[in-house]
Amino acid sequence: MPGKIVVKGARVHNLKNIDVALPRDSFVVITGVSGSGKSSLAFDTLYAEGQRRYLESLAADTRQFFQQLEKPDVDSIAGLSPTIAIQLTSAVSSPRSTVGTMTEIYDYLRLLYARVGQPTCVQCGRDIRVQTTGQIIDRLLLLPAQTRIVVMAPMVSASRGEAEEKLRDVARQGFVRVMIGGKLHELSQEIRLETNPPYQVDLIVDRLAVRDGIERRLADSVEIASRFGDGVIKVAVGAANDSPPAEVLVFSQKFACVVCGTSLPEITPRLFSFNSPHGACPACGGLGVDAAPRRGPGEAVQNAQGAPCPRCHGTRLKPESLSVKLGGRNIAEVTALPVGEAVDLLRQLKLGEKESVIGAKVLDEIVSRGRFLIQLGLGYLTLDRPSFTLSGGEAQRVRLATHIGSGLAGVLYILDEPSIGLHQRDNRRLLAILERLRDCGNSVLVVEHDQETIMAADYVVDMGPGAGVNGGEVVAQGTPAELMDIAASLTGQYLSGRTQINVPATRRKATGDVLVVHGARENNLKNLTVEFPVGAMTCVTGVSGSGKSSLIMDTLYNAMAQRLHHSRARAGEHDALIGWQQFDRAVGVDQAPIGRSPRSNPATYTGAYEQIRDLFAQLPEARVRGYKADRFSFNVRGGRCDACAGDGIIRIDMYFLPEVFVPCDVCKGRRYNRETLEIKYKGLSIADVLDLTVNQALELFNAIPTLAEKLRTLRDVGLGYLRLGQPAPSLSGGEAQRVKLARELARKSAGRCLYVLDEPTSGLHFNDVKQLLEVLGRLTGSGNTVVIIEHNLDVIKSADYIIDLGPEGGANGGWIVARGTPEEVARAAGSYTGEYLKRVLADQPMGISEPDRASPPV
Repeated sequence: MPGKIVVKGARVHNLKNIDVALPRDSFVVITGVSGSGKSSLAFDTLYAEGQRRYLESLAADTRQFFQQLEKPDVDSIAGLSPTIAIQLTSAVSSPRSTVGTMTEIYDYLRLLYARVGQPTCVQCGRDIRVQTTGQIIDRLLLLPAQTRIVVMAPMVSASRGEAEEKLRDVARQGFVRVMIGGKLHELSQEIRLETNPPYQVDLIVDRLAVRDGIERRLADSVEIASRFGDGVIKVAVGAANDSPPAEVLVFSQKFACVVCGTSLPEITPRLFSFNSPHGACPACGGLGVDAAPRRGPGEAVQNAQGAPCPRCHGTRLKPESLSVKLGGRNIAEVTALPVGEAVDLLRQLKLGEKESVIGAKVLDEIVSRGRFLIQLGLGYLTLDRPSFTLSGGEAQRVRLATHIGSGLAGVLYILDEPSIGLHQRDNRRLLAILERLRDCGNSVLVVEHDQETIMAADYVVDMGPGAGVNGGEVVAQGTPAELMDIAASLTGQYLSGRTQINVPATRRKATGDVLVVHGARENNLKNLTVEFPVGAMTCVTGVSGSGKSSLIMDTLYNAMAQRLHHSRARAGEHDALIGWQQFDRAVGVDQAPIGRSPRSNPATYTGAYEQIRDLFAQLPEARVRGYKADRFSFNVRGGRCDACAGDGIIRIDMYFLPEVFVPCDVCKGRRYNRETLEIKYKGLSIADVLDLTVNQALELFNAIPTLAEKLRTLRDVGLGYLRLGQPAPSLSGGEAQRVKLARELARKSAGRCLYVLDEPTSGLHFNDVKQLLEVLGRLTGSGNTVVIIEHNLDVIKSADYIIDLGPEGGANGGWIVARGTPEEVARAAGSYTGEYLKRVLADQPMGISEPDRASPPV
C-alpha cells in the first residue's frame, strides 16, 4: 500500500495478531490505557524491526561488532523507513556526559574556541597573539618614514652563570651589543651582572630606519631575532643612542606570553575536551569533582556528585584550556550560562573580519541547536549540567533537539510521551517541533496521552480495550475528529467530553495545621518560605525548571526523611522545617525502577511473594515433604531449577547471528524444579501463580485478607493487568511508581503520613488518571497529607491547594507566582498555570466555596 507503513500479524507481548496501516510522512499518535500494547507496537515491533534491518544491511565483518537483534513476532512490515527512537529513559549515567555533549553543542564550541578564540597568558592574563614574519614587517612599515628602530631578541636567564654563558655564546657568533636591564652594553667589553636573577638580556640584532626598500633586511633581522628569542621579537621604536625608546613593540611567533614567557600548548579542539588528557584537569581527570582518593574504575560514578575539584573549581579543564577566551569569557564560563543566555552572548560576539569568516558556520550551528532547546522549553538548562541530573522528560527533549539539529529526512522518529514534565505553555512549542520534523519529510510516531498532542495529530491509533491480556487490539483509528465519533474508543469519549474527570464538588477541609519550609535556597529557589496544609492534597506546579523538584524532592522530602527516618540524603539549602513533628512517616514515590534485576517483580516488591511462599509451605503436601518457605523461591538453591539457576531461560551465543534466549529445557521456563512444582494450591503450582495477572490472583486469594489487600491495592492503582512475576526492568516509570504507591497503600496507616509524588500521571491515560485520583483521595481522606509535583490539569483542578512556581525556568524561576485553591490560582495574574486552569474550570462550572483558611501571602 503506497504511502503507508503496513503492519500485518503483530503478536509481540500482548498484541493479538493485529494489522494496522500508518500514513507515512505524517504525525501519528498511538494512545490507549496503560498496558494496552502501545509500546509493544511502537518500540518492540516497529523500532525493533527497523534497527534489525539496518544491522542486516551491514557487511558480515562489520556486524560481528554489534549485538544482533532478533526479528519481532510479526508476519510482515512494509514501507518501513530507517528508525530512530527517542524514549523516556533516564539520562546518560556517565558523569562525563553533559547537556552540551549530548546536543553536540559543546563539540562545536570547542571548534569555535580553537579556531577564533583569543589565547591569554595563564600567569599574567595578557593577550597572546601569534604573528608571522610578514605580519610583523607590515606592522613596522606602518611607522613614519625615517623612524629609527632596534630589532632585539629577548633572552631570559634564570641564573647568573647561564646568562654569562649566553653572552659569551652570542659574542662568538658575531653579535656586538646587548641590552641588560634597559642599558646598552658592548659584548667586546667585560660585562658584570648583578647578583639578583632573573636576568633580562635583549640581544640587539639590527638597528635601522624605516624607509622604502628595507623589507628584505627587516625580514632577515626578524627571523634571526625569532631564532635567538625563542619565537619572541622585541622592537624598540624611536631609539637614538642611549636615550630610552618612545615605544617597545613585542611580537610572538608561538603561543607564549611576550612578558613572562609562559607558553601554551597547540590550540586544537582537544585542548577544550574534558574527556581528553590534553584538556582535562589533571587533579579530577575531567570530572569536575574532588575524585580523591581513587579506588578503581567505578570511582567516577561514585564521586559524580561530590564537592567541586579544588584545582579546576568544577570547570573540568586545565588552566591552559581556560586561558583561551571569546568575548572575554572562557569556554567554561559560556557553558555555565543558561542556554538562552549563552545563545544571546554568542550571537552578539564581535569578531574580526577573518574570524567572522572562519567562525560563521560554527556559530550558526551552535545558535541553531540552542534555539531548538529553547523551543522545547529547556532554555533554563546550562550546557555544563551533567546528564544524570536531568529528569526523563528533560533528557528525552534534549535528545529530540539533537536529532532535529541533524537535519535528517526520510526517517521514522518514534517518541515516548515527549510531553512528560512539560508545562502546557511549552507544549505548543513541542508540537511545533514535531510538526517541523514531519514537514522535513519524516514520519513522526508518538506514544502519548496528552490531549493537546492527540488533537494535533494527523492520525490516531487507539489501543485497548483494556490492559494486559484484555488489551493488544486496535480499538479505533483515524483522525482525532473521527476518533471522537467512535463509541468504542475510551480515548474518543474523553476527547469529545462525553466522559470526563469532574471537578470536586467541594474542596477537602484541611486540619488548619501547616508544614512550613523556611528560607529554601536550593538551586534557583529565591529564599522561599512555603506552607503546605496538613491533611490536604497540594499540587506544586510551574514551567520546567521553575524549582518544583528543588523545593519538593530535594528540600521538603529529604529534610523530612532526615528527621523521621535518619536518612543520610542531603536536604536542599533551607533555614528551618517547622511542623514535621505532626508526621510519623514521609514516603517519597518517584519513577525509579523497583529493581534492576529480572528477579525483582511486583510480587517481590510488595511483599506478596513472601506470603504466597508461606502459603505454599503450609500446604499438607509441602509439610509432609518438609518444604519450608524458601523452597518456593527461585532465588534459592533447593527449590529452583539448577539448570537455569531460576532464570527460566538459557542464553546461547550465536556469534554472527543474534543471541538466542530459549526456555530452559529442564524446567520449560517455569524456573522451579519438578519436585517444587508438584506442590499445588487449588490446582496451581507456584510458577502458575506468578504467571497470573493481579486481577486473576485477587480472585484466587480473595479469602486470605492480608494477601488480598496487597493485591487489591495494585488493582486500585490501575495495575490489575500486570503479572505477579513480571520482571522489574520491563515496567515503565509510571508503572514502577504505581507499584511503589500500592505498597504504601497496603501499609497500616494512622493518618500521620506525608506522601510526596513526582509526576504520578506519567504514562497514564485519562481513565488511569481518574483511578489514580480516587486512590489519592483515599489517602488524603484517611488523614494523610499528599504533595504532588504535576502538570496534568485534571490532577491540578482536583487538588485542595496549589503552589505555582515560576514565572520562568532557571535563573528566572524559583519564585512563588500564586498559591491557594485552584479557583484562586485561576484568578491570579501572571500565573501560566492559572491561565490554563481558568479554561478548564470554565468548561466545567462549579460553585466556588470559600477557602477553609486564609491563603498565605505570595
